[in-house]
Amino acid sequence: MRPKHLAIQLSRLAPHPCLRVELEQYATEGDLAAFWMLAIDQTDGFEDRHVVDLGSGNGILGIAALLLGARKVTFVETDKDALEILHSNLNTLDKALMAQAEVVNAHIGRDEVELESVDLLVMNPPWGVQTAKADRPFLELAFRSDASAIHVLHSEKAAHIEPLAKDRGWEWEHIIRTVFRLPPTYMHHSQRRGDTDVMCWRFHRPGDARLPKEES
Repeated sequence: MRPKHLAIQLSRLAPHPCLRVELEQYATEGDLAAFWMLAIDQTDGFEDRHVVDLGSGNGILGIAALLLGARKVTFVETDKDALEILHSNLNTLDKALMAQAEVVNAHIGRDEVELESVDLLVMNPPWGVQTAKADRPFLELAFRSDASAIHVLHSEKAAHIEPLAKDRGWEWEHIIRTVFRLPPTYMHHSQRRGDTDVMCWRFHRPGDARLPKEES
């Protein structure tokens, strides 16, 4: 699928409501989601894979995985407003794709989430700006899973992620460095729009790197 076509489909989805600042809900734009998901498809391939979208929000990442051929996508989300939007977006898909989606209502770090027979994990977790270490339950859950690869979008300044992965036996490579646009979703935002540098990591099992080594 061409990036433009995927971006158009994803941009048509109902947006994340972004009503709960304590959950650090920031919507991933269609262009970025399409670019990132296609990069994941090139490195790991979605076809016939079970993908888990942690903290799925409106479902943009998981829906992209379905459109790119995932056998099954499990969406994990806690916020009821986001879940309503997620279900409405899934209802825009054809019945065959809808049948491949599973929605789990769970608060990561508080509720037990079973991740069995998972091939790929994708997530844009809370970054810990409002609550320190808010991303830790997401990362810990992912690194305990049996996934072959974990894809994470996070602030480029998040220096704690790589040491945490190393301690749990994972290696990593950098897929994309880009800019994440932050609209003034919450009342404490004074600017019309803010930008922040982000990194898309691929965490993998030892010896399973897919990209050329970066120059130091």
